[in-house]
Formats: sequence, structure tokens, C-alpha cells
Amino acid sequence: MNFITQVVLSFFSIFGFAIIFNIPRRSIFFASLNGMVGWVIFYYVQNASTNFILPPLIGSLFVGLVGEILAIYHKQPATLFIIPGIIPFVPGYGIYYTMFHILNNDLSNALSTGVESIFVAIAIACGVVVATSLTRFLRPYLENMLS
Repeated sequence: MNFITQVVLSFFSIFGFAIIFNIPRRSIFFASLNGMVGWVIFYYVQNASTNFILPPLIGSLFVGLVGEILAIYHKQPATLFIIPGIIPFVPGYGIYYTMFHILNNDLSNALSTGVESIFVAIAIACGVVVATSLTRFLRPYLENMLS
């Protein structure tokens, strides 16, 4: 799948999840745009690195920072912009194949894919936590700049 198709599909998939999560209409576009740019960063870091933890970490860090800034600007909770934005990073394929290997009694592959999925999930969580922590520290400065 080419890059442009992935970018467009990431935008619309995040748009769909934003609707499912009942995000206010005026925030859906910004949440989708935030997640789409996060996916672009994820894509480029994934192509530039052989590390499987770095792309979701940097992507979720970006989505978290921009989500916090959008929350300050729109006077909305940050989760409205962050949660849909990190959906494309969730290791669904890894969790699926972990269960697949467990059901086929292939425990060594199940352990391998399961641990990788857990590390990716931890990387996503760490990216969001670091972004939130940075924004809490910089919030007074950001509020002055954005108001």
C-alpha cells in the first residue's frame, strides 16, 4: 500500500473512531488530523529504524503533545484529541497472532509476539505520559501563547 493511501486511510479510520468515542463534532477533524500526522511520523520513523519500539513511542509522544496543545486551545479535555490519535499504533496484529499461536500450541512464537505487543503498548503509554508531563510543566507558557 502506498504512502498517500495509508495517510488518507489513517485519517478516516481515526475519524471513525472519533465518532464511535462520541467526540464533539467541532473536535473530530482536529483529532483526526492529529492522529494522521502522528501516523506519518510513525511511518517515517519505522522506515528509518529497525527498532520496533521507537516508532510508536515517538508517534504517541507527538500525538500527546499536539493533543494537549489542542486541548488548551479548544478548552476541551486532552483525551478527546489523544485517544483517537493513538488508535493506529495499537498492536492489534501482535495480539491476534499471540492468541493464534496459543491456540495452535506454539508457545514460543506466542511468547515472542506477546512480549513484542506488550512492549509496543508500553511505548505508546510512555509517549503519552511524557507528553502529558511536559505539557503540565509548560502549560502556563502555552496558555499565554495561545490566548
